[in-house]
Order: sequence, then C-alpha cells, then structure tokens
Amino acid sequence: MAGLRKGKCYSKKTKAYTRRSKVKSKSYIKTIPANKIVKYDMGNTKGNYENNVNLICKQDIQIRHNALESARLVIFRRLQKIGLNNFYLKLNIYPHHILRENKMLSGARADRLQTGMSHAFGKPIGLAAQVKRGKSIFTIKVNKEHLKSAAEAIRLAIPRLPAKCSVEIEKN
Repeated sequence: MAGLRKGKCYSKKTKAYTRRSKVKSKSYIKTIPANKIVKYDMGNTKGNYENNVNLICKQDIQIRHNALESARLVIFRRLQKIGLNNFYLKLNIYPHHILRENKMLSGARADRLQTGMSHAFGKPIGLAAQVKRGKSIFTIKVNKEHLKSAAEAIRLAIPRLPAKCSVEIEKN
C-alpha cells in the first residue's frame, strides 16, 4: 500500500482552489483531514523570560502538518532536559490549506479502474501551512542560562522542515 508522498510534491505555494459546479453536492471539499499537530503552546506559559529564540523561514513555502509536528517533537524532547518550568515553546503557524491528490492506478489490469484526468479535482489527503519569507515558525522563550540549549534544540528541527531556515536570538 502506498504511504505518504514526498514533501517536495506539496512544498510549492499554491492558491487555494475550490471547485464550483452546477451540482451543489460536487462544488466543495466535503471533509477536512484531521490535524496531526497536538499542541501549539508548551512549557511554562506564565513565566517571565529574558530572551526569544526564533526559527525564521527564509522562503515562501508550504509546510505539511506532519513536518511541523515532527519538528515540534524534536524541539520539545530536547527542551524537556532543562525542565518544563524553564521555557515556553510556541508554534506560530497554523495549517489551514487543504492538500488534495488525484490518485492514479498503475500496473497490470488497472485501465478500467481509474478515471484519469476526467475528474481530477482530487481527494483531501492532508493540511499545510503557507509560510511567507521572514515569518517565525517556532518561538522559544528562555532565560539567559538556557539560551544555548534552546538554540541547539531549534537547530535540530531545521532538517525536519522542507524550507531554508535560520535561528534568530533576540532580547525582550
């Protein structure tokens, strides 16, 4: 059975498109796939912190919810070592763009099962966040003594994302 397609299939930023039809039941996307991101705010939300460590996107791109959740887990696991009361992690973007796929069958005896491009609108398969250049994806608020470990946690998450990113440290 086929699994997830590669991220590069969906990383190009596209305009949202909803099909309009004379038949009302065929003119919109019926279901929205479940969002795989579990939490957007982690750590001590009420703490007073001196520094912000941001993961900044350097290009316009779409990032799937699977990649965002994977990067969030990498950061959170690394930050747990400094203690849950010593940081505040926030995911700043929300996946709202619905990704669709027109599944095509290939191989022997598949000619009668597929519709080809005649009904090519596609079925919803996932969600993506559309990120503009210069937008912060993740923000970690920490005090000065944990600044180095927070920057390292963000650097470990960069390979999980399909975009070119940079780490930016700023004082509050």
